[in-house]
Amino acid sequence: MSRHPELPTASSEPLPIATATWCARKGWPVHPLVPERKIPAANCPRCRAQDHAPEECSCYAADRWCHGFHAATTDLTRISRWWRAHPRFGVAVSCGPARLVVLDVDAHAQQQPPRERLLPGIPVHPSIDLTGLESGFHTLALLAAYRGQQNPCADETTLRVRTASGGMHVWYSVPQGSRMRSSFGAGVTAALAWQVDVRAEKGYVVAPFTRTSSGTYRPVGPIMEPAPLPAWLHAELTRTGHAITSSPAPPRAAPPLALSSRAVDGLSRLLEAVEACAVAPEGTGFTDKLNRAAFTAGGLVAAGRLSEAQAMNRLIQAAEMARPNQSAKSNRTIRDGLKAGARRPLHLKGRS
Repeated sequence: MSRHPELPTASSEPLPIATATWCARKGWPVHPLVPERKIPAANCPRCRAQDHAPEECSCYAADRWCHGFHAATTDLTRISRWWRAHPRFGVAVSCGPARLVVLDVDAHAQQQPPRERLLPGIPVHPSIDLTGLESGFHTLALLAAYRGQQNPCADETTLRVRTASGGMHVWYSVPQGSRMRSSFGAGVTAALAWQVDVRAEKGYVVAPFTRTSSGTYRPVGPIMEPAPLPAWLHAELTRTGHAITSSPAPPRAAPPLALSSRAVDGLSRLLEAVEACAVAPEGTGFTDKLNRAAFTAGGLVAAGRLSEAQAMNRLIQAAEMARPNQSAKSNRTIRDGLKAGARRPLHLKGRS
């Protein structure tokens, strides 16, 4: 696997437009990030005011960026226009249409959670000494050891990128027709491992060489191509609920997210409001909006209109899109909101 000839080596820093062009030529749709930030760049006044959904945005028809991965493109003319007008924009890759699964391994200083949250679905026996287990590097290594496989962080056959915060992105490709969903947060439904997020459909990853205020995302080693997703990791992602299947779900008396439910439509609008907070790092009422969405979701779960797994996964995705650097705080808000909302089941004709 070789480097693209137009992309400089890992020891240098190409201009963002060169990185965006390199990604697009690989078939990876890109969208701009706020300079030196990890959040998508907004565009029109309505987006900044957070008063409309992505599908209602007029920016796309006008060839403008907006709403993060919704506007991601491989159009070289458009990319040139965007980044020449704003050369300090960062670069993000939309993982779903690029058929990418990226393991986002964090190295945050956090207290070690209970054993059952280290590897969701896999009991960690009390005899295993967990002294020194402090990050996603350790939990991913533990998962690999359980399966008798190589730690993905040490996989020299694929693109690995050291993040600005000291973590690592491990890039893999999935075959045509295979789909994976994103997940964010530690020890929650659909998590792969504590401090290991999954960037896939409806998610994006910061491109190599992108500079933020915390540092630059630098490739590790010479390999600049994602290797095919190993079979054992595909099995683990399937086990943890990341695989998206096209087979229809069995009929239910009260299907989750029924379109006839005004309450569910209201939840969708609340989640969109949470995601829209990505336009600014503060002053958007993010915590209040996330709490309202979680409270409503809790009521829907209690009424049987939504599964707890669906609610948790969707809330975490929205929170991570808006505030990717505060997963622990967001997860607490989500759990508290769901718990409070569950006390008041939300039925079609109002709360009971």
